[in-house]
Amino acid sequence: MRKEDCFYLGKIAKKFSYKGEVLAWLDTDEPELYENLESVFVEIHKHLVPFFIQSSSLHKNEFLRVRFEDIDSEDAADGIMGCDIYLPLTQLPILEGDKFYFHEVVGFIAEDVRLGEIGTIVNINDTSSQPLFEIKKGEIEILIPMIDHFIVKVDRDNKKIILDTPDGLIDLYLNA
Repeated sequence: MRKEDCFYLGKIAKKFSYKGEVLAWLDTDEPELYENLESVFVEIHKHLVPFFIQSSSLHKNEFLRVRFEDIDSEDAADGIMGCDIYLPLTQLPILEGDKFYFHEVVGFIAEDVRLGEIGTIVNINDTSSQPLFEIKKGEIEILIPMIDHFIVKVDRDNKKIILDTPDGLIDLYLNA
C-alpha cells in the first residue's frame, strides 16, 4: 500500500499491558468510527506494513486499545511504539455539505465572492494553531485562514471552494 493512497489515523502512543496491547491515539473527532477495524497500516522505516487486529476498544475517548496479531509481549510492542498508523482513503467516511478533508480540496479553485477566482489550493498548512489554505495565483502564494465563516460553499462537482474573505486580506498578497 502506498502512503499517497492512505490517510493518517493516529499514532501508537503507549503500551497498555504486558501482553503486548497498545494504546493508539486517534486523530479524529469521531473515534467510535474506528472501534471495529480489522487491520491498519503501521509505518515502519518509511514503509506501510499491514497489522491485523485481534481486538480493540475505545479508551478515554481519543485512544483505541488494540491487541494486534503477532504482538504478544512488551518487547514486541516496543517495536511499534511511536509509529504512525494509516488506513486506505477508501475507508474515510464520506463528508457532505461544506465539511471536507484537507487532502480532498487540494487542486480545487479558490474563489472569493467579491474578487472572483483567486487561485488554486496547492496545500493545507496545518502546522500552526489555525490551518491555512495555501493558494497559488501565478507566482504569488496567498494564505487564507480556514475559518468556517470564510467558507461559503464547497462545490465538489466543479472542484471549487467559494470564500468570503475580509476586505483587504487577499489584496495584501496581490499588491505586495
